[in-house]
Amino acid sequence: MSLDQDTATASSIETAWTRPVHTGVLVLASGEVIEGFGLGAAGEAVGEVCFNTAMTGYQEILTDPSYAAQIITFTFPHVGNVGTNDEDIETVDPTRAAAAVGAIFGAPVTEPSNFRSRSHLADWLSKRGVIALCGIDTRALTTLIREKGMQNAVIAHAPDGKFDLDALRARAAAWPGIDGMDLVPGVGAKSGYDWRETTWRLGEGYGARNGSAKFRVVAIDYGVKRNILRLLADQGCEVIVAPATASCADILALKPDGVFLSNGPGDPAETGKYATPVIRDLLAHKVPTFGICLGHQMMALAVGAKTRKMTQGHHGANHPVKDFTTGKVEIVSMNHGFAVDSDSLPVNAVETHRSLFDGTNCGIALTDRPAFSVQHHPEASPGPQDSHYLFRRFVELMEKSKAA
Repeated sequence: MSLDQDTATASSIETAWTRPVHTGVLVLASGEVIEGFGLGAAGEAVGEVCFNTAMTGYQEILTDPSYAAQIITFTFPHVGNVGTNDEDIETVDPTRAAAAVGAIFGAPVTEPSNFRSRSHLADWLSKRGVIALCGIDTRALTTLIREKGMQNAVIAHAPDGKFDLDALRARAAAWPGIDGMDLVPGVGAKSGYDWRETTWRLGEGYGARNGSAKFRVVAIDYGVKRNILRLLADQGCEVIVAPATASCADILALKPDGVFLSNGPGDPAETGKYATPVIRDLLAHKVPTFGICLGHQMMALAVGAKTRKMTQGHHGANHPVKDFTTGKVEIVSMNHGFAVDSDSLPVNAVETHRSLFDGTNCGIALTDRPAFSVQHHPEASPGPQDSHYLFRRFVELMEKSKAA
């Protein structure tokens, strides 16, 4: 074999083993660059990187408005294998972009294999403008978050693999982060509307509440999930959704038997600047009130408690929470990066639920008002139904109030 032939052979071997072009990067505010392969929408987005430990429900997770301005790292490696559909969407407007700005997967997304699938996850992400990466060491990234906290970062996808890393580092470093941000205006309703849809059943799809309702519930929308509204309708409630900016007078004019405070994104202390005075007035009128997630934090702030930013947050469908009112432990769905400071609770707010992972507060009940709230998500679309009783508890509270 000639020297030229040897050189040509070596060149072909080198070409065959050339390192693949990375078409996606995650650039942390610290300057660290994590390479991967892009899918979904092309472009870049800035947000807070968190991790979610759920094994199912990725479509509900990506469309949960509480994930606004966040990049979700899925710890379960095989995301996308059941495809996507038109039903498992949590934003009230199904055409609205997914709430999360980015997603990170360990393994490449395979072809879907599920009778409910209507499209490939990559196509669905692209249509909704969500940037995603795969081929990332999600265990290492999760460990980093657990040790150093949720990171500000830019996620970027360029099909040609060309990135201005210095510019991405500067953008990530300049982003102020969710702490101090009111993100509710970007996800909540702009005006009020009626809700009638009930929960999904195999072979039937979603139902609708029929006939007269025993109770009228006004749901204040800080970024509400569809399945919460469905479960309220399942209880036979007439549900009227009000924007987060509605006044106490606006809400009372609707003559509610109860008020629901929804989930939502961002720093509760910022949203609380305009939300808690309204809640405080509603509690003074002794309107039965039930809050979930951000709504829980809003109620706590309204009675004088404080909230704090968590290091890694709670995101998943396998969190154990103890209900002190029954003595039972529930496995619940969680999605929050702020928590109510238990030590700041006033004497009229009794802790009803607590996380068995880290001891953080997960629920309160007021002793002098017909009101309670929980940090976790009892509608639990990606997880079990351990906490559905809370919706019945809300109805019982309205029944007692109406009888009195």
